[in-house]
Amino acid sequence: MMLLSALTALFMALGYTLGGGAGALIALLVAAGMNLFTFWNADKIVLSMHDAREVDAQSAPEFYGLVRDLAQRAGLPMPRVYLIDQPHPNAFATGRDPEHAAVAATTGLLSMLSREEVAGVMAHELAHVRNRDTLIMTMVATIAGAISMLANFGLFFRGGSNENGHGNLAAGLLAVIVAPFAAMIVQMAISRTREYAADAGGAQISGDPHALASALAKISDKAAMIPNPVAQRNPAAAQLYIVPSQVSELFSTHPATEKRIAALQEMGAELGRSPAAAAQR
Repeated sequence: MMLLSALTALFMALGYTLGGGAGALIALLVAAGMNLFTFWNADKIVLSMHDAREVDAQSAPEFYGLVRDLAQRAGLPMPRVYLIDQPHPNAFATGRDPEHAAVAATTGLLSMLSREEVAGVMAHELAHVRNRDTLIMTMVATIAGAISMLANFGLFFRGGSNENGHGNLAAGLLAVIVAPFAAMIVQMAISRTREYAADAGGAQISGDPHALASALAKISDKAAMIPNPVAQRNPAAAQLYIVPSQVSELFSTHPATEKRIAALQEMGAELGRSPAAAAQR
């Protein structure tokens, strides 16, 4: 609630700068409508954005069975399972709560990883579901994207008004520069924190931290090189993926992959598992 309130206030401040009191009121109404709509339709928005197709035990028995086994280990209801016909290797989870969750993976990811590594990736996504990250991340992405759109709209109009009725160009320029950047910082911070927690939770669910570490190492470079048309059209969606599409740590929605791998390897050492043993399986 604090996070969404902060983003809504930022949205209103940008609306006020661009359109005065009326702009702030319109921004408040739009933000409230977006919050309500996204709460009930977060999964539909994200899955439609990726042209994901739902699969079951008949159409994708191995992948579906793997997710079912992991969901049972995590103590979660069976989520809906989706495949995305894309060479870009990635996966994500969405939905407002565990009872309405969905997980998805690209065909590129499934073709690139071993079964154990796929299990590590999907356990990471189920950890997001168990931690109730999916609603927060999707709503933040939606509002952050709206702030950016409003800022782009403001580039064509001078925002606010002073006592003489003239547009306040300086305030408008400040709004279109600062507001999207602030939204991006909030979006990155929430995503980075939750990625570490999901890595740890995924390793616990799958029982194999090194398999997840191996999967991250394999797909991180490929994810940066292979185009992701959805992320190119909707940059705010980048925080949903298990690895980012770009590898700049400063402006990435994720922690550096090397740091995540190191944390997982340390966790594996504490559990008495070795990377060599994971590789042999």
